[in-house]
Amino acid sequence: MDPLDFVTDYQLLNFFRCRRTEMSCMEQPHIFLYQLRDHNLIPEEVYKKLIRKKSKEQREKGLYDMLNWLEEKRPECIQLFWRCVFKDHLLQQYPTLRLLRNSLLDGSPLKKGETADIWTWPSYKTQLPVTCGDKKATLYRDKLARGEDCILVDDQWFTPTGFEVFGGKKSSKNWKTSIRCEGITLAKLIQGGHLISPSFKRRKVGKIKTELFPSNKSAVSSTDSEYESDQEEDDEEVEVENEKEEGERGEQSTSAGGGASPGGSQVVGLRKTVFQVTCGVLSGMLHKDRFASGTRGKSIRTERSWMTPMEFLRGGSVMADTTWKKDILCDGNPLSVLIENEVLIIHSVLCECNLCDPNAEDLQEQVNDDDCFICRLQGSLICCDECPRSFHQGCHLPNVDDALLGNDRPWECTFCILRNSRSWRQPSKKTYQEVLNYRTSDRLLECQYLLLCLYHTDEDQIFVKNPCIKVRNYSSVIETPMWLDEVAAKLQNSQYQTVKAFVADVLLIFTNCAAFNRDNAETLKNNAETLKDIAKTLMDNAETAERLKDVFKGEFKKAFSL
Repeated sequence: MDPLDFVTDYQLLNFFRCRRTEMSCMEQPHIFLYQLRDHNLIPEEVYKKLIRKKSKEQREKGLYDMLNWLEEKRPECIQLFWRCVFKDHLLQQYPTLRLLRNSLLDGSPLKKGETADIWTWPSYKTQLPVTCGDKKATLYRDKLARGEDCILVDDQWFTPTGFEVFGGKKSSKNWKTSIRCEGITLAKLIQGGHLISPSFKRRKVGKIKTELFPSNKSAVSSTDSEYESDQEEDDEEVEVENEKEEGERGEQSTSAGGGASPGGSQVVGLRKTVFQVTCGVLSGMLHKDRFASGTRGKSIRTERSWMTPMEFLRGGSVMADTTWKKDILCDGNPLSVLIENEVLIIHSVLCECNLCDPNAEDLQEQVNDDDCFICRLQGSLICCDECPRSFHQGCHLPNVDDALLGNDRPWECTFCILRNSRSWRQPSKKTYQEVLNYRTSDRLLECQYLLLCLYHTDEDQIFVKNPCIKVRNYSSVIETPMWLDEVAAKLQNSQYQTVKAFVADVLLIFTNCAAFNRDNAETLKNNAETLKDIAKTLMDNAETAERLKDVFKGEFKKAFSL
């Protein structure tokens, strides 16, 4: 019996798709073409056109186009194609065909009727046939692992996100489940260790949000879930894929540099999920959804890293006889109080969740934030290799280009680059006037840093968008409106000649806020029904403006070493 009887048409077609480049490069393909013509696999005119090609480049391109045509127009003939090209006289003539036959049959099932996981076949060691919707392509494993454009359709390369959009599955926002190999999602192949996912984080989006600095990057989301279990369910096996997120888990810090927030605990709905904690000289934010025990789950976020409670204890305490339950404090009380009240649940020693029994990828996931440091939403995040911050490619300043994701070099965010270069960028103290006269092109890093600080501090995004769009009568009161997105756009487009011009526009945002609040309150004094709500809104906006103004002044001094 022919060994090809044990391979399905679907598998043969996928193998054909992955190997047509190799066949197009065969030397002297005339006999190969004779065989295809004699078995009516290609039309006579196609055969004649290929035979007439003289140069090697033209012949290879023509042969590739012919194979591409064969796949699109004659997929039902795939069994006949391989039986024809695997004839002995062709195998003797073309070493490439011999290698292809050995590669295909060495990895094929041994018995008819058996199913085979083709991702384990030797012939698919470097490439896999994949589909998304009605689109078919080839996935290159090593490129996927490096975070490069890794999916090839004809002559066009796609990122997994791009191929998801190309396949008509953009609304899914989860390429790991949208893209399949032999009907199996890439998420399951990654979980099974058959594929290595990119090194940058991809998480489920709680709600759709446009990036602060629009770019042409496609947002992508993957399904990584929070784990939260009662002690009675310690032995429950956790399915990471498709588990519902339990609310937004963003870092709720109000300090511009991203350290621990002085404002206490974050409340999502009626449930606290993030708690301010201290231990000796250290302070941080404990995230309930990352907590598993003293040594498992990096659940405490400090300015410089994520730590387990034991690591946080060692970093903050100088005492020899200490325990994390007693010496880590939350609002003046030890963590043991939260544990006794079942606010924090210690996982069982037998627990096998991704916090308690993590693989290498799970451990890497714990090193950086789960949410964008700027907009506090999840999605496709690029992680800084120097600090715990994560960013959407379009939220970071400057925007992170796709090309940077494909190389092996560490990536540092603007916060870290400025911190690590401050000693030589600002070797001596300068006066405020001296700094204002700097050319913006020479101090672009500092300006980008200051804008990121403001975006991060403006949690409700009051000053991000054009106020004329959402605030009635704003343009009639304010002669020159200004907002953060406008400042960022002008900075990116080199419209500021000096730092002074940049600072003037930033301060104009706060001046406009104060002027509008004052004039608007006077105008609406006689409207008693709405005055209370309006007054509260104006007060909130004014407080936010003052906070941003203070942050800007403080960070300006640090950035420029005043």
